[in-house]
Amino acid sequence: MEKLKLKEIAINRDWCKGCGICVHFCPKNVLETDDMEKVVAVRPEDCICCKLCELRCPDLAIEVYTEE
Repeated sequence: MEKLKLKEIAINRDWCKGCGICVHFCPKNVLETDDMEKVVAVRPEDCICCKLCELRCPDLAIEVYTEE
């Protein structure tokens, strides 16, 4: 199985309610909440493209795009 390479972590800040579920499930601490209580990808270079954030987000506010 080949390793996925991150293209983009898209976060819809209008949909994000800042619950922190994605932050909790990220195994590489890529995500944090900012001063507006919204999620941001602060360390995208550490992302392993597991997509746990995308799968766990109750508001569907995160999409992880990988290169083909």
